[in-house]
Amino acid sequence: MSTTLQRDTHRSAAVASGVMVFAAVLLLVAGILDVLRGIMAVAEDEVFVNTPNYVFEFDLTTWGWLHLIIGALAIIVSIGLFKAAVWARVLGVALAGLLIIANFLSLPYYPVWSIVAIALYALVIWGLCTVRKDDFAPTEGTGGRSVHHM
Repeated sequence: MSTTLQRDTHRSAAVASGVMVFAAVLLLVAGILDVLRGIMAVAEDEVFVNTPNYVFEFDLTTWGWLHLIIGALAIIVSIGLFKAAVWARVLGVALAGLLIIANFLSLPYYPVWSIVAIALYALVIWGLCTVRKDDFAPTEGTGGRSVHHM
């Protein structure tokens, strides 16, 4: 019975590790893409469509700086996720939620990318909320602390 419990604990830790890496990579990629999107908006690139009579009308430069800053934060948080930091999980969920709202508001301006970004951030939230803290198995020599297996 002990062997089965150890095997299940090891499998659970492996799944948790995979889900965290998945969420970290998605947040990193989406953050980089948001930084690039912010740069395009600040440079007033012709990629963005001008939608008249939209309730949520934004200045393109301001919107670009917002995406640039939040995208950079997403990259920093993803680095914390690679280290399995609890603060990064909490901030990752909050940041992904904010970015879903931001991309929803920009749907008329850049619809395809906004839908793709919403889906990416929803997957990040799923990945970060799926893994429980006790899914990380303690490793010998760590003083009983939970560690992330990668």
